[in-house]
Amino acid sequence: MYLGGVDVFYVLLVLPAALLSIFASTLVKSRYAKYNKVMASRGVSGAQAAQILLKANGITDVCIAHINGNLTDNYNPKTKVLSLSDATFASRSVAAVGVAAHETGHAIQHNVGYAPLAFRRMLVPVANFGSRFGPTLAILGIILGAMANLKDYLQIFQIITDVGILLFGASMIFYIITLPVEFNASRRALKILKETNTLVSKDEIKGARKVLTAAALTYVASALTAIGSFLRLLLIANSRRSRR
Repeated sequence: MYLGGVDVFYVLLVLPAALLSIFASTLVKSRYAKYNKVMASRGVSGAQAAQILLKANGITDVCIAHINGNLTDNYNPKTKVLSLSDATFASRSVAAVGVAAHETGHAIQHNVGYAPLAFRRMLVPVANFGSRFGPTLAILGIILGAMANLKDYLQIFQIITDVGILLFGASMIFYIITLPVEFNASRRALKILKETNTLVSKDEIKGARKVLTAAALTYVASALTAIGSFLRLLLIANSRRSRR
């Protein structure tokens, strides 16, 4: 729907999430930069912190590895490898310990069989396919369906549109289920950092929480962007059909 040449659906559903994403990305960088200058009083590195937390949870089969890049930290449930980036692995800052603890939180989730994590893993191949081809199919179906000389194939184009929307919907669900997974990992991380005295003072815990909260906001923005984009496609498709 356009008003004065402006895509109203985009402005209402997608643009706010896109702006939030920019804000969240900026916030993560600024908070990480701030607390990367604050050294943890216990003097442990990100890798050492991860090892402490794994041991505290009785996890002995997870390998801690160094990975190139900046904030490319991740945990792979298939290989049971916890990869820490250049900015995290050897750094003894509050920010690095917080990030390492968060990724360790995912390893703990995997160890205890946290259901949302398992569900997200199941969705990965469908979500990857849906995010790549879903919007393309939906838009293609809408465009072809709007062409007057192709009305004989209208039903086929509607099916193409519906399949694209369904595929994109699968990727949207992935972004939504990511939220409880990431929030839970951060909660576990902060709790165990306190229990093990890996971060000693309240200010250190507060700093780690601020870094992880900013990171969580990026996942919220991604989920809202996916939801807004999905609803926009759905509304555009329904609007086209109502005009026929």
